[in-house]
Amino acid sequence: MSYAKMALVYDALMSDAPYDDWQAFADFIFKKYSTDISTVADLGCGTGQITRRLKKQGYQVFGVDYSEDMLAYAQQAATEEKLSIEWFKQDLRELNGFSNVDAAVSFCDVINYITDFDELRIVFKNVHQILKDKGLFLFDVHALEHVEQNLQDQTFAEVYDDLSYVWFCKSGENQGEVYHDLTFFELDNEMYERFDETHHQRTYSIPTYKRMLEETGFVVKGIFADFSTQTMREDESGERIFYVCEKNRGD
Repeated sequence: MSYAKMALVYDALMSDAPYDDWQAFADFIFKKYSTDISTVADLGCGTGQITRRLKKQGYQVFGVDYSEDMLAYAQQAATEEKLSIEWFKQDLRELNGFSNVDAAVSFCDVINYITDFDELRIVFKNVHQILKDKGLFLFDVHALEHVEQNLQDQTFAEVYDDLSYVWFCKSGENQGEVYHDLTFFELDNEMYERFDETHHQRTYSIPTYKRMLEETGFVVKGIFADFSTQTMREDESGERIFYVCEKNRGD
């Protein structure tokens, strides 16, 4: 997955994204499940929208992302806002160099980009290792039902004054797997420049995520839907599922 071009337009495309809701959810969960959250890792931080919000809430936060372009935009925005944040270029499948972190967050379906089952297990292990005992791990994913009913084999499009895109969602071979083929047209000196991106995502059922997390050494403290702070009922559904996990003491 390449974000070289995507980084140029990412914040414009995500201008309506509920970043404040992600920040508010994390802040609520931190206070609900722990009395001692100071250091927070934002894993898959992108342009740092959530990272900066958490920093303004008083957390000592650092951002990790695999895209140099995204991190460059994140650093620039933080500097403009006079926020002291460290940024690290790392693949979550090879996460290392951090320890005793109070909490980690990975929002905006970052985890859905880990499409191989074994590699997802590695990511969960890596996050587990960087946390302190009883540290929290918060992440969200597309609900399996949402992917199958609302994304797979659908087409979306948007037209703005200086940017347009067409988005094709194609089913993969595996359950919960989708390929996003995006074509962008960006206005540049009265001419439109075209560029293309392909993104590959996969999601799993709630029992599958729970089993993998527990096998990795996490306790699943709560599962939530669509930014609600009320724990999901078994008969409830949603488009975006949030997992709140705690590292087992002594693991």
